[in-house]
Amino acid sequence: MFKTDFLDIPPLASVGGVVRLPGSKSISNRALLLAALSAGRTTLVDLLASDDTRVMIDALRTLGCGVEQRGRDTVVEGLGGRAPTRSAKLFLGNAGTAMRPLTAALAILGGDYELSGVPRMHERPIGDLVDALRPLGCRIDYLGREGYPPLRIREPDLQLDQPIAVRGDVSSQFLTALLLALPLASSRPGMGDIVIEVVGELISRPYIDITLAMLRQFGVSVRLDGSQRFVIPAGSQYRSPGRLPVEADASSASYFIAAAGLSAPAEGQKGLKIEGIGAESVQGDIRFVDAARLMGMQVEMQLDHLLVRRGAWPLKAIDLDCNHIPDAAMTLAVMALYADGPSTLRNIASWRVKETDRLAAMATELRKLGAEVEEGPDYLRVYPLAPPSGTGRPWRAASIHTYDDHRMAMCASLAAFNPAGLPVRVEDPQCVAKTFPDYFEALFSVSAPVPGALPVLCIDGPTASGKGTLASEVARRLGYHLLDSGALYRVTALAASRIGLALDDTEATTLAELARKLPLSFADGRIWLAGEDVTDAIRSEAVGMGASRVSALPAVRQALLALQHGFARLPGLVADGRDMGTVVFPGARLKVFLTADVAERARRRHEQLLAKGIESKIDSLCADLAARDARDSTRASAPLKPAEDALLLDNSGQTIDESVAQVLAWWQARQPF
Repeated sequence: MFKTDFLDIPPLASVGGVVRLPGSKSISNRALLLAALSAGRTTLVDLLASDDTRVMIDALRTLGCGVEQRGRDTVVEGLGGRAPTRSAKLFLGNAGTAMRPLTAALAILGGDYELSGVPRMHERPIGDLVDALRPLGCRIDYLGREGYPPLRIREPDLQLDQPIAVRGDVSSQFLTALLLALPLASSRPGMGDIVIEVVGELISRPYIDITLAMLRQFGVSVRLDGSQRFVIPAGSQYRSPGRLPVEADASSASYFIAAAGLSAPAEGQKGLKIEGIGAESVQGDIRFVDAARLMGMQVEMQLDHLLVRRGAWPLKAIDLDCNHIPDAAMTLAVMALYADGPSTLRNIASWRVKETDRLAAMATELRKLGAEVEEGPDYLRVYPLAPPSGTGRPWRAASIHTYDDHRMAMCASLAAFNPAGLPVRVEDPQCVAKTFPDYFEALFSVSAPVPGALPVLCIDGPTASGKGTLASEVARRLGYHLLDSGALYRVTALAASRIGLALDDTEATTLAELARKLPLSFADGRIWLAGEDVTDAIRSEAVGMGASRVSALPAVRQALLALQHGFARLPGLVADGRDMGTVVFPGARLKVFLTADVAERARRRHEQLLAKGIESKIDSLCADLAARDARDSTRASAPLKPAEDALLLDNSGQTIDESVAQVLAWWQARQPF
């Protein structure tokens, strides 16, 4: 997951291959709560791992429920309809799928509980759910603003003989919460049928269908009397289904469906296969497929996957009632930028009470991209942006604010497919952790950038100049991949020395073959050779000297060139070495030549060696560094020198933070934001 302040996505040309989606958020949190309320053990397979499920699991554990992760399985030891912990404070983040149903369930079960969340959760209304519960004898108090969390729940005096009225036009989560909670009371002696009556239009009906389907899986069959009256039969009781697979998330599928529809046709490309969801999905957002087809996309639905290709281009404008796909409809708002006319999304008032006011947020951010947008109380009209050869409002590079809203961040990424070839900046990319922590990694795994658009930043310089530390920190701050080319040469020297090869031109051919086949990988900040962690072993002085020798051999350098090019992957690369800007990536967008005087470099190396318990003399280190500089700068193959367009940075008197700030300032000056 990207934990940077922002993520710059270069212009994307196409997607293809296969992507596997995470489990559905809507299903995952419902399944967790139902498993906890049932008697016995339930094993949930492929449960979504996200912020929303984490806070639900934490809350259930606090209430005394056993929840254990076992690989792809989440094992829940059910409470059998009563919570062992009768007093607790539960923090539920910004997870409406945890706050609303837990409020109802705990209000029915009774106890002494406080439920709170992040500041935005305290701005999301819950008054209609509380108003439905209080007449039943539930005791719920507001600890802050009337109608909003945080809440205090105490022991109820239940009265369930009259129909329970709940508004349906604010959030379907209120009705879902009642449907999940009330079976806890239906098995009490003398209890009759429990009736829920929806007042007003029921929005987001597909999410209620998910709830009803899952209730059936846990042994409770709710009857529908008309479209607004739900009957929980007397004696209903939760029973564990034993093992329950969690379907992939249909809302998350919408971003990849859109990406495939925006993807330029690529030679040999058969489209994008989206695994984990298909024609028999119980999720309402699967109907996003219908909207995508209306816009001209080609979508084939199989039982367990979708296959998506670009169809009409530009996309066809739509005028659509989106009440049935409120979350996925946000994706349509960005797709409308690529249409052949203005598109209107209607009946989306519920956007205003989500993680942020999504109607206002979407209108604001689409305008940054250059679009004309009309925002109504319950609709959004989006006018398309111009293709490169067409007329109309032009695309603009933009930094998109995400409002701590996962769907705003994922929607923003689709702007990177713009035909103008402009990058897009997504602020606070880690907010996708709410439902899809690895979203950007998944997108990049199936995406190809516009040729020549992948950003590369090179940091060259002599030995002990600090380029490795600088490059590593710059890559971390940008969320880019890191290429430590020095590590490649060091690993080559280490591997050669272990089998007794001479590190000179007498063994050049053998050394090159060894380098070409190095079983090398980088993971968790460590360097691995054939599964062995060699991070520390390659930092010895002997290996460093050996690396300098093998790097002077043209055959070795050529063998490692393709390997180094392979590190240039989305979203970008910071390459550290001695010839990154001159030989390996001559077209890099920014080249920095980092240096420091020999005495300062020797002092730094001396401190590093002392920290490792290695005795050394600064005079000897100075002499060694000077000799290495001379050898590197006069070697026949790729001598060490600044690229003609490199920016020189002498960090002799700088801290690492100062050097990082300077490089990032140079990098930002090259961005269009």
